Amino acid sequence: MDCVFVGAGAVAEKYAAGLTDTSLRLTAVCDRDVDRARSIAADTGATPYTDLTAMLASEPASLVVNLTSHAAHAPVTDECLAAGRHVFSEKPLALDPDRADRLVESARERGLALGCAPINHRGDAQRHARSFLADGRLGEVRLAYATAHVGRVTSWHSRPESFLAVGPLYDGAVYPLSLLVSWFGPVERVRRADALDAWPGDRTGGDDARPPHVEATLAFAAGVQVSLRASFYVDHRSREFYGLELHGDDGTLYLRDAGAQAAETESVTVRGGGREPTAAPHPFPRREQPYLAGPERLARAVERGHRPEASARRSAHVVRVCAAIEAAAASGGSVPVDGPTCPTPTLTPPPVRPSAPSPRQGRSEGQNQRQSRKAIRLPPVGFGCSRYRDGDYVDRIDSVATALDAGYRLFDSAELYGNESRIGDLLAAPGSPDRESLFVLGKPWNTNHGPGYLREACEGSLAELGIDAFDCYALHWPDAWTYQGPLRELASLPVDEQERLTFPTDEDGEPARADHDLLDTWRRLERLQEAGLTRTLGLCNVTVPQVARVVDEATEPPALVQVERHPYRPREELVAWCHARGIRVLAHSPLSAPGLLANPVVESVADDVGTSPAAVVLAWNVQRGVVPIPSSVDPDHVVANLAAARLRLSETQLARLDDLADPSFER
Repeated sequence: MDCVFVGAGAVAEKYAAGLTDTSLRLTAVCDRDVDRARSIAADTGATPYTDLTAMLASEPASLVVNLTSHAAHAPVTDECLAAGRHVFSEKPLALDPDRADRLVESARERGLALGCAPINHRGDAQRHARSFLADGRLGEVRLAYATAHVGRVTSWHSRPESFLAVGPLYDGAVYPLSLLVSWFGPVERVRRADALDAWPGDRTGGDDARPPHVEATLAFAAGVQVSLRASFYVDHRSREFYGLELHGDDGTLYLRDAGAQAAETESVTVRGGGREPTAAPHPFPRREQPYLAGPERLARAVERGHRPEASARRSAHVVRVCAAIEAAAASGGSVPVDGPTCPTPTLTPPPVRPSAPSPRQGRSEGQNQRQSRKAIRLPPVGFGCSRYRDGDYVDRIDSVATALDAGYRLFDSAELYGNESRIGDLLAAPGSPDRESLFVLGKPWNTNHGPGYLREACEGSLAELGIDAFDCYALHWPDAWTYQGPLRELASLPVDEQERLTFPTDEDGEPARADHDLLDTWRRLERLQEAGLTRTLGLCNVTVPQVARVVDEATEPPALVQVERHPYRPREELVAWCHARGIRVLAHSPLSAPGLLANPVVESVADDVGTSPAAVVLAWNVQRGVVPIPSSVDPDHVVANLAAARLRLSETQLARLDDLADPSFER
């Protein structure tokens, strides 16, 4: 779509810098300062103008991007709408709430699209923070602290007059306000407010300047009370810039920058229950939201025949909130926030994005392409709940709690691990996410493959975990051993007793095997699925012939296969075979191969990308379309393992790790 810019200042340069990455074509730039208009026009091939009316008469572009100074936004938008153009405006939509409402109504009457910045609620960091709100781990949120310390514009902006004239509310507070309104809905009332003339006498900004520091308490209709501070006086390099802290009955969340254009590793911090705060890294590669994302989204909607106004309605409400804060500060009392309602908030978590299989792992001609009828979407990294580490049993419950707060959504549990009841207690405790936001994988032990025993094991594990059904129930191993009775809370038993129950032996000291064919056991698993005890089924520690046999004969093929996988043992044939049939692959023990993390190649790749060897190995799995499920008792490692999904290795680096494959490697 063709578009024009009105305003050619510093922010216009940022918008223009991303034009080549969008479908928008800039045909004209208008600014009263002809040199500024010519500068952007020269870089983009657009035509410069100094008169808005003349540009609208000469240029047929459908979309106007309004990048003028704060006070000019409303009159420029008004004229462009009157000329029949769709408009995307920088914030604020207007400085007067009634005028903002009239702009929305004008666009609606003319059948035009109207959008407005900020679009921060669509950023990765903000959406990631929202997912923690939506999954219930904070409980009911009742109180929030929001800051907008824009900083001393007289020192960092060449033309600060426009900022000083509107004050920190309309320039800075709109970021946390827009985000909070998108999450919780409209503000109902300004409970109290205060405005301070904090500037020294010789740096006031003139008689028309608004107070540079404002504080207010806002009551949202949803019940959240927000303490807001916005300032041109407080240095933007202070401890709080655009920080947002949410306090719920069961936990807290801290978003470091409400206006962030990308999610950094420590953008979000979460504390659940009585636990210590934990960094919650966004588990996907860094993706910066460009300035033109808003206009381009508006243009795409227009091309589909839609006329969006949601962001403009939200902006109009935020303008009304800012005006009410000013009124409350002037009167010293409480002021209601009336007017048209803003768009209804949605606090449903964004869908978990699956890690896609590698392009080179396509389907093979002539292969059986039967797939599970229940497709699954998995996060890029899961968390292993095994208690077995370096020959000993260890308590992992604290690390499971850390993983919950850090944002892991896939948890690999098993009957053998013996800690299902403790995990269940944790999942039921305040500060843990809702069941619907988690993918829980369960596994029966080898002694429970027989008729009746498999269902007994499944129902026992579900009871201990306190859940109604597994997302996937997978055979831990294809081998069947003799039944030893129900396996309940193994972690509470002496180690010798645990070993006796789970590793039965015959008179020769070999595993006491039971005569249960893999296909017969699989059919018993299918009956568990039919009974609603699990959504999907899976296999663990299998070979290609074993999984192929199940796929060929099963009524319900496996949805996932879990095997040991790392650069020494990449299992390329099995991974390719599964991916060709839509079967997801999980990698257990991805970091535990002897000497792997000290391997010179792994260390070299880690040095190249500035990260740890463990992160490199996990990223290698993710980029090959495999979900690694590392485990750790170190809180820092738990967070770092999830953050490893953010890495992107080059094809050369991936190939170097591929070359570490050792055909003789055995565990």
